[in-house]
Amino acid sequence: MAANMAEFHERVYEIVRSIPRAKVTSYGHVAKLAGYPNYSRHVGQALRFLQDDAVPWHRVLAATGKISHRGDNGEGAERQRRALEAEGVEVEDEAGGGGGGKVNLRTWGWFPDVDAVDGDGDEVE
Repeated sequence: MAANMAEFHERVYEIVRSIPRAKVTSYGHVAKLAGYPNYSRHVGQALRFLQDDAVPWHRVLAATGKISHRGDNGEGAERQRRALEAEGVEVEDEAGGGGGGKVNLRTWGWFPDVDAVDGDGDEVE
């Protein structure tokens, strides 16, 4: 794990800030870009502790494209859905109802190679 959690969280925030508008990625891909490919749950934890409105947390989804539940009666999932739709991302209702919806990662996904992202989380030209 990162030398300290604050450093790991800041790295996650740098990467998430670099996700383009109207694009999404997965918790696992953020972890991979941060150098800790097995720490997708830690990415979710970092975003849960987020205090900075400039970090577009709503652009990070489960590996299946589903909006994750947050144990808040669906309020967070609904906020995430609204934020994505405001950017033009299409969110489909999940089969069988329930949940915050699902995004087609082939259409809306942002998955740069690890080598294509610099230390600040920005894509290298």
